[in-house]
Amino acid sequence: MADNQKTIVRDDLKIKGNIFEKEDLQINGEINGNVKAENLRLEDKGKINGNINSSVSELEGTVKGDIESSKVHISSTGDIEGTIKQKILSIDEGAKLKIKTETSK
Repeated sequence: MADNQKTIVRDDLKIKGNIFEKEDLQINGEINGNVKAENLRLEDKGKINGNINSSVSELEGTVKGDIESSKVHISSTGDIEGTIKQKILSIDEGAKLKIKTETSK
């Protein structure tokens, strides 16, 4: 990522629609739509009601949708519901999960 820049969706923002970001995306607010980004960080108060497609997904908040990512990390505050397709998956103790996982090569 050039110059260490990222797009941030603030906690007071709700978006209805899809988001496409070529580089880094940090979500503190609520997204009702699909999200595609190179690197995605969903903060603990962030919510995504839609599918995620990224190289790296760091999930601390709530996701209701499918996730396709090379590397997925779900923190202890994560609340995830859907199918995860990944190469690498790590889950912290305490995360709330209702998932199906598929490991890709």
